[in-house]
Amino acid sequence: MNKNILTLCLTAALIIGSPAAAHAAPRLGSENIAVAPSLSPSALQQLPWDALIPPSSKNITLDSASPRLSQGNIQGAVAAFTLPANRGTLDITLSSIVDHGQVFVPNVLILDEQLRPAAFFPSSYFPYQKPGMTAGERLSGTMKLTPALGQQQIYLLIYTTRQDLAGTTTLTNPAKAYAEGIGTSAPSIPDPIAHHAGTGKIKVEVVTEQNSSNIMIGQPFSSPSPAPVVVGTAQPLAATTTMAPAAPVLNDTESYFNQSIKQAVNDGNIDKALKLLNEAERLGSTSARQTFISSVKGKG
Repeated sequence: MNKNILTLCLTAALIIGSPAAAHAAPRLGSENIAVAPSLSPSALQQLPWDALIPPSSKNITLDSASPRLSQGNIQGAVAAFTLPANRGTLDITLSSIVDHGQVFVPNVLILDEQLRPAAFFPSSYFPYQKPGMTAGERLSGTMKLTPALGQQQIYLLIYTTRQDLAGTTTLTNPAKAYAEGIGTSAPSIPDPIAHHAGTGKIKVEVVTEQNSSNIMIGQPFSSPSPAPVVVGTAQPLAATTTMAPAAPVLNDTESYFNQSIKQAVNDGNIDKALKLLNEAERLGSTSARQTFISSVKGKG
């Protein structure tokens, strides 16, 4: 499925308040939000949500002292985080470290500001990664989330399932990895097996696209990365009395920003559209917000 069309469908559905599928590229294994776990509001509210403010990198040990959930297919220790919803697109890399023949198999549920499920990334989204120069064996994947306007924060819940606990992960034999690294034939020896556990060590890294330190020279050669998942329902931002009103923006400038916002939405680049909206309103635009909302709804 075309990623741009998919992003627009997600955006429109979420902004008008309807549940939407959190699909990314099929190879990454994301699933429809309809098959995400159903958790009681009281269980979610009782979790100790830890704030992650980008740029941030945090190592977490999930053990007997960690918060736990046992609802439906969820079993074992969990990690629960809040993320700011006013900093544009969030790039979140989750890694689960293979340690002494065991590994915690992560699943991720994203909730909007009202603790409603908005995106679901099952364990298949976090495939096995061979050891490298700076990282050991791990299960890892990167999620791109764009919080809808008007929210203060969104929620990220990491857990494992009974089904995952019943499985194993095949690792790469160190001798094979060495042979591959020096360009020789891999020896015919068995690969070790990591057993899945309800505890383990994970690492969460969060950056925004503004501070991701990516430098692009010329045009990208490879295919674009999966489009961001829009999280939450757009709400009008409350007016403040502490800011002086901006001077009216010139008609030509207003027209430029409105056209640019429409084009960005049409291209499926929601993050760019949000940045244009913020800049337009900083300059005093009174129509950019309505242009953004109507453009997204028009793609529903």
